[in-house]
Formats: sequence, structure tokens, C-alpha cells
Amino acid sequence: MRLQSKKIIQLVSDEFEDLELWYPVLRMREEGATVHIVGEKANTVYKGKYGVPITSDRSFDEINPADYDAILVPGGWSPDKLRRYESVLNMVKHMDEYKKPIGQICHAGWVLISARILNGVNVTSTPGIKDDMENAGAIWHDVPVITDGHIISSRRPPDLPEYAKEFADQLAAK
Repeated sequence: MRLQSKKIIQLVSDEFEDLELWYPVLRMREEGATVHIVGEKANTVYKGKYGVPITSDRSFDEINPADYDAILVPGGWSPDKLRRYESVLNMVKHMDEYKKPIGQICHAGWVLISARILNGVNVTSTPGIKDDMENAGAIWHDVPVITDGHIISSRRPPDLPEYAKEFADQLAAK
């Protein structure tokens, strides 16, 4: 229960990669963290790429990122939708400014790219957005998980155990 006092934002929109959203949520809750599912609208059911649903607790506009210790960005096609919301980008920018853990996996790097926080940062992602990451100034590595300061990134579902452990470790250390 080492994360008992921690609060985490888990961003959501439709077509998230089911495992990349659910696995970290369950893992952080196992450690005692409070994880709020945050979407465009509160109390709304969002469906993953494979049909697994999740209901949002809060809306983007209800969230004050200063009240949270970290943020998780899921992969799938969801990041392409999430990065279109100024409120989402502001949450990510806040976490970056205050060096709070930012977890991103697979295509989630698109949100960090749009927030313009990756210049000079060592990251990984699905190889499909490697060029996007590098064009944003990131230094891309083909490894299961990499941490550069407060940004924890991972490639894809098989890397979830290492990713979730590293995210929990980084959050516990704060």
C-alpha cells in the first residue's frame, strides 16, 4: 500500500488500448492509489478497441491537476483524440512543469508531442510513432520501458509489467 496517499489521473476516450488502460489502473489501485478515470464527460462509458468498457469518474474540465500526483495516458487510438483537448494538454503541461510522473505507453506519446514536452527527452513508444517522437525532439529507444526524469514510457502490452512497476516505483519515490 505504498501509494496510499497518491492520486492519479487516468485519461480516457474511446478506442483506448484495453490492456494499456486497465492494467496500470488496477496495478496502481493494488498499491493503494486513488485513480480517477477522466474523460471529456463525467459518468460516461468509454469503450476500448476490443470493447472493454470503463466509466469516467470526472470530466476534463472538473480536474485541477494540482490536486493530483501523477497522470497516465493510455495507448490505442485514444491519444489521437485526447490531444485535441486543450484541457488535456494543460494537465500534461502542469505535470511536466511540477515534475510529477507522466506515464505514456504505445501511441500515448502523441499527447506528449502535442503538449510540446518531449524535446531532449529519452523515450520509447510503439515503433509506429518513432518518427513522430523524434520529430518532436525526443530521443527514441527500442526498449520495454524507459524513465527520463518524471516521464515514464513504454512500447506495447507485453511491456506492461515492467511499465506499471516503474511507474509505481517513480510515484512512490515522490
